[in-house]
Amino acid sequence: MWRAQMATTLPTPPKIGMVSLGCPKALVDSERILTRLRSDGYGLSPDYDGADIVLVNTCGFLDSAREESLEAIGEAIAENGRVIVTGCMGHEAETIRARFPGVLAITGPHQYEAVVGAVHEAAPMAPSPYVDLVPEAGLKLTPRHYSYLKISEGCNHRCSFCIIPSIRGKLASRRPDAVLREAEKLVAAGTRELLVISQDTSAYGLDLKHARWPWKGGEARAHMTDLARELGRLRPEGEDLWVRLHYVYPYPHVDAVVPLMAEGLITPYLDIPFQHASPRILKAMRRPANEARVLDRIADWREICPDLTIRSTFIAGFPGETEEDFDYLLDWLDEAQLDRVGAFRFEPVEGAAANALPGAVPEELKEERYARLMEKCARISAARLRARIGSVRRVIIDVSDGEGGATGRSEADAPEIDGEVHLRDAPGLAPGDFVDVRIEDADEHDLFGVPVGPDNSLLPPS
Repeated sequence: MWRAQMATTLPTPPKIGMVSLGCPKALVDSERILTRLRSDGYGLSPDYDGADIVLVNTCGFLDSAREESLEAIGEAIAENGRVIVTGCMGHEAETIRARFPGVLAITGPHQYEAVVGAVHEAAPMAPSPYVDLVPEAGLKLTPRHYSYLKISEGCNHRCSFCIIPSIRGKLASRRPDAVLREAEKLVAAGTRELLVISQDTSAYGLDLKHARWPWKGGEARAHMTDLARELGRLRPEGEDLWVRLHYVYPYPHVDAVVPLMAEGLITPYLDIPFQHASPRILKAMRRPANEARVLDRIADWREICPDLTIRSTFIAGFPGETEEDFDYLLDWLDEAQLDRVGAFRFEPVEGAAANALPGAVPEELKEERYARLMEKCARISAARLRARIGSVRRVIIDVSDGEGGATGRSEADAPEIDGEVHLRDAPGLAPGDFVDVRIEDADEHDLFGVPVGPDNSLLPPS
């Protein structure tokens, strides 16, 4: 006789909401926190109303970012009431509690265990053996086809305008085999673009004394060049995989990475935050000041890899910056011809050594210099993009409208921060697809084109 079986009813797990602020490195922290919580059985909520706990991952790099973080905490408390704060502002717990005494817990940057422990305490949940809720590659806040890959925490530099070392500590590199295993899982799960990030990618492995670990029957060395080479080798046979290097400090060994780009192993793209060009200002910033040698190296890199894209950031209105210093920077940019440039106005961040420097630049002059800098960079960008008209570029698709239009990026474009490639007559494409595109037009930031076949002819209509 058959015995009736009673269905097992699983309790509804607590749901977690996440507000993630700041840079891609903080975004990776948020992904890791959510991955761990999801593996513990927690649900996720896209809004305040459905969340049992709201996590706010804060940014404290600039005073404006700190204020944005405080506003986000206030909004989460007003809309939900049960808030845990983590991230770069975690070291300012007294400031946060003075303004928001109802915050449940506060933890510092990359303190994953502490965040998870605080969630367990605030919203306990019995584990269930019946379900496995976490994909092999973990949970992501980015589209499936690209992923940020953090290779280290912290920084050993003491730039006078920056407080990151006091927030995130000294350089702490991940073992290369651990980085490569994570990358391998991401690629297996559908990632077609790996964006390598850290506070100082060029310094990777320095704290590990560039030691070697077993990997795939051989060894992987904790060094940027070796890691980049191994990441490029993860490309699935017959498929594309872009490996993009961000936050690269111009150490001498960067020269050894450019040939890997020329070989097609690594995406020909370098994100190098030069910050300024005037030797006097660079010295005050505690940055390398041999700008003439930098120009020579840029020329050498482009000789080795003509398709190389260089993006950078600069600070306008740094204390002591004279009109002569600023004009020097503009002339340097004319010579360097950088492809992508971002800039920000100097802000006196609490705790930064630059605050004590003489010669503060008035806000009106700071704003005027910022505008001139951006105008100069826009002209350079527009000219360099116009030079691509008529060429064929490999493009990864980010968005398709389903009606023949699509938007993607070339190898020269990192997601969210650089330009885009807008396609016409491009039906049937989906995010993550790669397609060759003939460039037909350009503006200051973006390219416009049409997909072509292997022989560079237009594709037939579908």
